[in-house]
Amino acid sequence: QVQLVESGGGLVQAGGSLRVSCAASGRTLSSLILGWFRRAPGKEREFVAALSWNGGSSVYADSVKGRFTISRDNAKNTVYLQMNSLKPEDTAVYYCAGRSGMRIITTPHDWSYWGQGTQVTVSS
Repeated sequence: QVQLVESGGGLVQAGGSLRVSCAASGRTLSSLILGWFRRAPGKEREFVAALSWNGGSSVYADSVKGRFTISRDNAKNTVYLQMNSLKPEDTAVYYCAGRSGMRIITTPHDWSYWGQGTQVTVSS
C-alpha cells in the first residue's frame, strides 16, 4: 500500500509561483508513475502532469505546458509540482497520484493511489 501526503498549497497572486510537494510512504516510489491532478469548484478532476518512474518521460496538460514542471526525488520519496505564471483558473484542489505500469495515462480512474489534496488559490 502507498500513502501520499501533499503539502505546499496556499494563496498566491496571479503571475506568482508556488511549489506543491507530495511525500510517499509505504512503498518505494521508484516503481511508480507519479502525477498530479486537480479539481476546481464545480468541475471534474482533471489531469495536470505525470512523470515516469525514472523521470525520463513526462506528460503535461495543454493548459499548464510551459508554466508547470513536475519532478521527483526517489531518494526522498517525494514528487514536486512547480507552478509558475499562475492564473486564477489554476485555482483548485491539487491531488498527488500514483500508479504502477509503464504508460502514463491521464484518466483519473486508472490511478490507484491518491493523496488527500492541497488547496491552491490564485487571486486576480
